[in-house]
Amino acid sequence: MRTRGAAILVIGDEILSGRTQDTNTGYIARWLGQLGISVREARTVSDIEAEIVAAVRTLSARYDYVFTTGGIGPTHDDITADSMARAFNVGIHYHPTAFAELIARYASGNIGTFNEARQRMARVPFGAALIRNSLSVAPGFQIENVFVMAGIPAVMQAMLEDVRPRLVAGAKLSSRTVSVFLGEGRIAKGLAALQKQFPDVPLGSYPFSRDGRFGTSLVARGNDENRLDAAAEALRLMIREVGGEPLDEEATVT
Repeated sequence: MRTRGAAILVIGDEILSGRTQDTNTGYIARWLGQLGISVREARTVSDIEAEIVAAVRTLSARYDYVFTTGGIGPTHDDITADSMARAFNVGIHYHPTAFAELIARYASGNIGTFNEARQRMARVPFGAALIRNSLSVAPGFQIENVFVMAGIPAVMQAMLEDVRPRLVAGAKLSSRTVSVFLGEGRIAKGLAALQKQFPDVPLGSYPFSRDGRFGTSLVARGNDENRLDAAAEALRLMIREVGGEPLDEEATVT
């Protein structure tokens, strides 16, 4: 049985080496949160086909949706399309629509020739549906519940907008944040007790440094506004009981 929610799979040696900073995971998680879809897991794998295949098979079986970024460009190490074909035991081909659109793209501007390397960007597994790219035309694709997108943040974001109508949205997730200039050790016991009192409202604890002082932000997340308000009030009371003064933060939709 699948767990409700989504997973993110970041593909690329450049992420693991530290050469490129991954900003896509946070963006996708926030974007999905606005649709009421929770991200349950995020992974990063190298440009090794066996590792990509294993991760895709595991995540696609476990979650409603999987979003991958990276590895669909024109170079030899862009092996995501081939890896997806192997993961789902299908062949791969030059998608006729993608190929035609890329021909038109390269013919229309001074951006080079549509050479053999660039033609690789039209290769998708059999049975996959294209994900449109309004910025540079080269598409991503969807195969079963896996959405395969570019690693370039602006292009990935454009692709997400094409994906939006394909997703089943849930209730939007909101949050309440109550902060205090106390360390986590002071509030850990009380927070654990409140989590038992509010088992349906995930409670998180996040240290911070502000104006030279250390503190902790306590965050309640969920889609029941009344329960969130009750949990926030309980957090304030708990903070006062351990000698702190709660600092309310603005309620947000996550």
